[in-house]
Amino acid sequence: MLHRRDAMIRLGQLGGGALALPTLLEARANQPARAASADSCIFVFLWGGPPQQDMWDMKPDAPEGIRSQFRPIDTVVPGVQVCDQMPLFARHTDKVAVVRSLSHPDNNHEPSVYHMLTGRKDPTLVSPRNPRKRSHPPNFASAISYFTPPGPVPACVTIPRPVGHDGVTYAGTHAGFLGPKHDPLEKLAANKSNEPAAHPDVLPPDVTATRLQAREGLLKLLEKQDAHLQKTGGGDLGEFRGRAMQMIASPRVREAFAVDKEPSKLRDRYGRNEYGESFLAARRLVESGVKVVSIIWLYIMPNGGVANVWDNHGGTGGLGGITGYAMLKEKYCLPPLDRALAALLDDLSDRGMLERTLVAVAGEFGRTPKINKDQGRDHWGAAQSALFAGGGVRGGQVYGKTDKIAAYPTENPVSPDDFLATIYHAMGVDPAAMIPDRENRPHRLCDGEPVLGLF
Repeated sequence: MLHRRDAMIRLGQLGGGALALPTLLEARANQPARAASADSCIFVFLWGGPPQQDMWDMKPDAPEGIRSQFRPIDTVVPGVQVCDQMPLFARHTDKVAVVRSLSHPDNNHEPSVYHMLTGRKDPTLVSPRNPRKRSHPPNFASAISYFTPPGPVPACVTIPRPVGHDGVTYAGTHAGFLGPKHDPLEKLAANKSNEPAAHPDVLPPDVTATRLQAREGLLKLLEKQDAHLQKTGGGDLGEFRGRAMQMIASPRVREAFAVDKEPSKLRDRYGRNEYGESFLAARRLVESGVKVVSIIWLYIMPNGGVANVWDNHGGTGGLGGITGYAMLKEKYCLPPLDRALAALLDDLSDRGMLERTLVAVAGEFGRTPKINKDQGRDHWGAAQSALFAGGGVRGGQVYGKTDKIAAYPTENPVSPDDFLATIYHAMGVDPAAMIPDRENRPHRLCDGEPVLGLF
């Protein structure tokens, strides 16, 4: 019989780089999936809450103080307009369904993030009382992992880092009661978080390649990860080591992150910044077989703090106290989104991947109709716009409608639960399927209904 210590050492002899991946690999095939439109999903989470009136649901006839300071421009789809800050995206609306009626009743970041990512409500989640816990339900990416047969790559990946700040990684960003084996691989930990990244794909900075060859150093590395998993409810790794060996031996995930292997002109099209490179890495990851890639949009400020920059109240000290509209025009908001999103849609289409790759874009809520004293907008859960493209979605359409000031849906309201059910539907997962908690009690995956009119 192979002793556990020896097994850990022999596992490491395959090579470094993905030593924390074993817990992604328990087989999960106990509920059949229906025929899917999409093989994979790229989810762009605009953390902070993007302003619908200034992007995809402009109201040029609204009164001053409500209508956008940006002007609407025509797109390639007659009758569909977007703001003048997104000219590249305007060329791709034939590939996109704009959902203008996404709505929920909460105006606070923490419970709204949780609701959008898990389809569950918890109004008690306010900063700093919102760390992720194993008692929570899983986020949608981890739920899809649960229904995905094991393979040589993780089912879900979060780049560049999960939502979190000031020591806390937000609730709703991992597998919750489904356990660490279904946590997303996280390229980096949340900024200044007290919690390490789940399944990091790289070695800790204090473990060099030379040290990795030493059994003692390798064993300490593996045991440190094993101890963390057991502390957080992961249990013993034993039966998953064999599959972990396959993943570590495969270079596919590490290669997918190597965006510098792409042609220079293509990297320029995406943008030579963290956002553009995240979008490009997402395309490479789904190309390698990853089912769900979540891109979390945030900005590390010059002072080292994290900013959820779509939260464009204006007046943020770490951003120089500029107005809300100035924020939207900065290097961390509309310009890189316009470039990266247009490049992604173009690239997926050129490669014949768009039909089988669902692209979804949303934040945790929208923004107030009224422009505030800092020339920005405040939190508004009652209405936001979201995007779907690819994965069987019919492009060139607008779904839902809001009133004259983009405050409330007037046609076809869509809840966060419906939004996630739509993703599950496209991915071939039944939203009504059951998942077990830690006590093996069954829970319905999602209470929403897929928006079938999009397909």
